[in-house]
Amino acid sequence: MVTQITSGIKISVTTNFEGTFYKDYKMHFAFGYKITIENLSNDTVQLLSRHWEVMDALNSTEIVDGEGVVGKKPIIKPGKSHTYSSGCLLSSPLGAMQGYYNLINLGTNNHIKATIPNFKLSAPFAVN
Repeated sequence: MVTQITSGIKISVTTNFEGTFYKDYKMHFAFGYKITIENLSNDTVQLLSRHWEVMDALNSTEIVDGEGVVGKKPIIKPGKSHTYSSGCLLSSPLGAMQGYYNLINLGTNNHIKATIPNFKLSAPFAVN
């Protein structure tokens, strides 16, 4: 697990290798990840959007921007958390992801850019 705290927002990530499959005559490596967003501050926040940089060992980077996470814009009260699972496909058995969430403090209307720590994606057979 990797963890990062930014402005009272704690982001924790765990990953797992899901398997390989062929799509469009090309092998893909599927990875899952589970993220917990914990509000350590004294104010209620809402997650508005996300920004991802998805990198693979073949020197390819995909940028993904979007509203919310898995179709939701969760409101997280002080001391509470929101956990969700998602995944990605890589063209190689090794890669990494990093990014940030844009949140708003509902008490002050201040915006928060909470860092998602860099985390590795690796198929067990590719790691020695």
